[in-house]
Amino acid sequence: MNRTFVKVDFTVTTWELLKPYFTDLQQREINSVAELEKWLIDYSELTAVISENMAWRYVKMTCDTNNTTLREAFNDFVQNIEPNTSPIANDLNKKIIASAFVNELNKPGYNIYLRGIKNSIELFREENIPLNTKLQELEQQFGEINGAQSIDYAGEKMTLQKAGIFLKDLNRTVREDVYNKIQERRAQDETILNGLYTELISLRHQIALNAGFKNFRDYKHQALARFDYSVQDCLNFHEAVKLHAVPLINEHDKKRKEKLKLEDYRPWDTSVEEDSLPPLKPFKNAQDLIDKTILCFNKIDPFFGDCINTMQKMNRLDLESRIGKAPGGYQYPLYETDVPFIFMNAVGLHRDLVTMVHEGGHAIHSFLNFNLELVDFKSPPSEVAELASMSMELMSMEHWDSFFDTEEELKRAKKQQLESVLDALPWIAAIDKFQHWVYENPTHNITERYDAWLKIMSDFGSNVINYSGIEHNLKRRWQIQLHLFEVPFYYIEYGFAQLGAIAVWRNYKKNPKEAVEKYKKALALGYTQSIPKIYEAAGIKFDFSPDYIKELMAFVKEEYAKI
Repeated sequence: MNRTFVKVDFTVTTWELLKPYFTDLQQREINSVAELEKWLIDYSELTAVISENMAWRYVKMTCDTNNTTLREAFNDFVQNIEPNTSPIANDLNKKIIASAFVNELNKPGYNIYLRGIKNSIELFREENIPLNTKLQELEQQFGEINGAQSIDYAGEKMTLQKAGIFLKDLNRTVREDVYNKIQERRAQDETILNGLYTELISLRHQIALNAGFKNFRDYKHQALARFDYSVQDCLNFHEAVKLHAVPLINEHDKKRKEKLKLEDYRPWDTSVEEDSLPPLKPFKNAQDLIDKTILCFNKIDPFFGDCINTMQKMNRLDLESRIGKAPGGYQYPLYETDVPFIFMNAVGLHRDLVTMVHEGGHAIHSFLNFNLELVDFKSPPSEVAELASMSMELMSMEHWDSFFDTEEELKRAKKQQLESVLDALPWIAAIDKFQHWVYENPTHNITERYDAWLKIMSDFGSNVINYSGIEHNLKRRWQIQLHLFEVPFYYIEYGFAQLGAIAVWRNYKKNPKEAVEKYKKALALGYTQSIPKIYEAAGIKFDFSPDYIKELMAFVKEEYAKI
């Protein structure tokens, strides 16, 4: 993006230096629809500059959670810049809606954009600014806590992600030993994570009350701009998954137990290869992962490979796991330079390949949004963003020969991917249902929280896995889910998008070229259309009814049987 409003050499350092740009926007007169459009472009440019500055502070902090300077830089933004921009942003939103020319904004996307602006105005409360500042400070603690977790095993100090490699070891004693070490380490932070979550729940509930809602669940549903479905639709999704996805999980686990010849199927048996084969290792190191991803993406569409190649050249990839690095993986859009950043914790396993193509799908989405006029047009809802990433997982699967040398390994990888698709839906439903309970009962105690989780897991967890004697590991299992701490209620979107991705993959298997063109067309819309319209552009339905879930689960089961 070429700056025309913000000075080329300007960097966001203090609120005092940033304020004049906001003052200009506040005070500028708008006397025509052309002037309103120019004002909106200037505002978008300023937003992009601020957003990218904040993004880099976050990226650098998560890449090195032990660096206090980086953490302080992020906190400085949260404490000293964002609290000042929030009230002015609300004033600017009001200025847009109050403009005499707002109804003359007829370009594609403005109706969606203005709908979001009105929603933001409705939700804004001055008294929530310091609460949101406090929330952001607390939310980053989860990454710090997890980034510090490690165990000593086989003469090496390693992250819990890297230790997970041993959960695939063919020696059951090794698996059990490592599982117990991981759980013992997680147990050390159990109390602090419970305390952190309790504090987050209390703050979030107060924010909801301040905004006139009876609970944070209802507030967040509106804050996430879920215009195209209701809270009841989420509850219906939970039930549909319980009816049509959970039985497939139990059926599969029974077969695994039989293949492994185990009378007692335990948590440390869930990741090992059922055919007693060593774990898949699709790449040697980060560079090998990058090279193979580019090769794979080129087979789908050369544009996709070019996106990853550009990111590599611009140092927008930090892929390998290390101590002091925050957990998980993400793609962070950078709205000024329009080349995103991918962060993950690869240790050489198949799941890392999946994470890479998943985040690669997000990155491609960012590239396809490059030419959209406003930053808000480039910020699609999660139901669309995750469609991009999850569809890429399944489409790329057809070209994973880029990662595997033998047909046997390729088949194993595909089976694992489809098993993870089936596994994902019950876990997504469980986490979402848990959040519904948590925020509808915001004054609950720890015992009640654990009881509620166990009840939910009895509906959505495998009934084959035996937790006898280690029940507490299951009781606190929700603590591994980053979304609960950092991005509440941002999770069911994965479920809706997974259904969409299965439908995209089904289309890809029928007609690859047509499916890819529709995929690109849909993602290029950014957020200039409603979610159902974007799904329609992709050649699929935005549907999570019991019948549709049953249909798609049957397709996955059929494809799995073919491998």
